[in-house]
Amino acid sequence: MSKTKMLSRFVVTAALIAAAYVVLTYLSAAFGLAYGGIQFRLSEALNVLAAFTPAAVPGLTLGCVIANIGSPFGIIDVIVGAVATCASAVTISWISKFGKKATPFLSILPPTVFNAVLVGFEITAFLPEGVTALGFLITALQVAVGEVAVCGVLGVPLYYGIKNRAKNLF
Repeated sequence: MSKTKMLSRFVVTAALIAAAYVVLTYLSAAFGLAYGGIQFRLSEALNVLAAFTPAAVPGLTLGCVIANIGSPFGIIDVIVGAVATCASAVTISWISKFGKKATPFLSILPPTVFNAVLVGFEITAFLPEGVTALGFLITALQVAVGEVAVCGVLGVPLYYGIKNRAKNLF
């Protein structure tokens, strides 16, 4: 395959992942589950795609940027969410190079940890009492539970659903 076709395929794949992330986040938002301490973003299940294609890193990151434009936390959520998503995707991509069998379950950890810490702190900063240790722990735990639920319940089956077709898809 020529370099031009490879680049085109990379860009299209990243764009499709970004679009899917945005649509699934806004679907979650329609049910009040996309922003805030308690969030179950359906789009977070797409994090496992970083185990299959490097195009998932910019795709997930761009998707998060666009999706967070609708956040009540404004530009701060756009930046913090993008950093957490990018760090998660890069880490999942890295993990997938070392242990294929454990990848779907290990891929739950990066989004859980990065979002719990970064998004948890961000949301805590907006609490009326400001940043407190207890406020952060509660918010981080809420974010972590949502990540584990979505990535585990939807992400792991998504991984196994596309595992054998990944070379043809990406």
